[in-house]
Amino acid sequence: MIVLGIETSCDDTALAFYSPGEGVVGELTANQLIHETYGGVVPEVASRAHMKNLLPVFNALLSKSGLSVREIDGIGVSNGPGLIGSLLVGVSFAKALAFSLDRPIVGVHHIEAHILSNELGGEEFRTPAVVLVVSGGHTCLYKMDAVGRYELVGNTRDDAAGEAFDKIAKLLGLGFPGGPVIEEAAKTGNAAAVDFPRAMMRQENFEFSFSGLKTAVRMYVEGQAALTDEMTADVAASAQEAIVDALVKKTIACAMSYHVRHVYLAGGVAANGRLREKLALECGRFDITYHAPLLRYCTDNGAMIACTASKHLAHGKDDKLDLDVFTRGPVVSWL
Repeated sequence: MIVLGIETSCDDTALAFYSPGEGVVGELTANQLIHETYGGVVPEVASRAHMKNLLPVFNALLSKSGLSVREIDGIGVSNGPGLIGSLLVGVSFAKALAFSLDRPIVGVHHIEAHILSNELGGEEFRTPAVVLVVSGGHTCLYKMDAVGRYELVGNTRDDAAGEAFDKIAKLLGLGFPGGPVIEEAAKTGNAAAVDFPRAMMRQENFEFSFSGLKTAVRMYVEGQAALTDEMTADVAASAQEAIVDALVKKTIACAMSYHVRHVYLAGGVAANGRLREKLALECGRFDITYHAPLLRYCTDNGAMIACTASKHLAHGKDDKLDLDVFTRGPVVSWL
């Protein structure tokens, strides 16, 4: 079975072919670099770029993979959460293709796809597990009893961790996207230089909050006559450590509370080296297995959509042409 995955939830036009037996057969992504100019994703610009990119990327993927369009057995498309205009472009393209080929189509929850991207390295998901999903738009904890059975047990009260990275990077004049530039600047910084807050750490829940950290960084920066390169590195390292501390401690507490022995990372911020290092270390301390996606599958990609869609299709799901999009909502169990 060959499944086409289409991802257009934000600013990357990403497509991939996936086979349950062979894995990823081919993949291509068109990045929208124009958003760097604005310091963040502009929704209207993103949706127009998807309209321009989708067909050329699809044709290039067919050529690269050596497949014909008739060899596609099913189509999966990210239908939410995400930017409404971007989602509509991807879903409309998927519907047109499904109609013309008379193939089943399934809507894929963007967060479930990030979770299951952990299987793209060749290892089957081990459950029950706790999954930390952390990206520009999401910071949440899921308890996962099996592939297809999910329970949202923790969420952010305000900013997502990736959003906090973006805003702090902007305050420091480091550019966009914030996660990679903060991590790079932090390499030469002192993570203990500034004692930034770790919100909600004393709360007996698995919720996150990063708006206070963003404010603390802004107040610190505004309180300095000027930031030297050394000071910028220290602020970046200290802010990164504050974010990582909150993510790791809440995740370990969640796993211990539910007596779960497997912890997974997912989402764009899962590529952060310090987060991967510290979560792996803490998991080891508590005899919990640690898992993270391959770095190339942390950010939005078509392979995670195709992989997830293959599981839905195998269970006979077909959303047909009345498939709709949504901007927000947790992963819903389908087993």
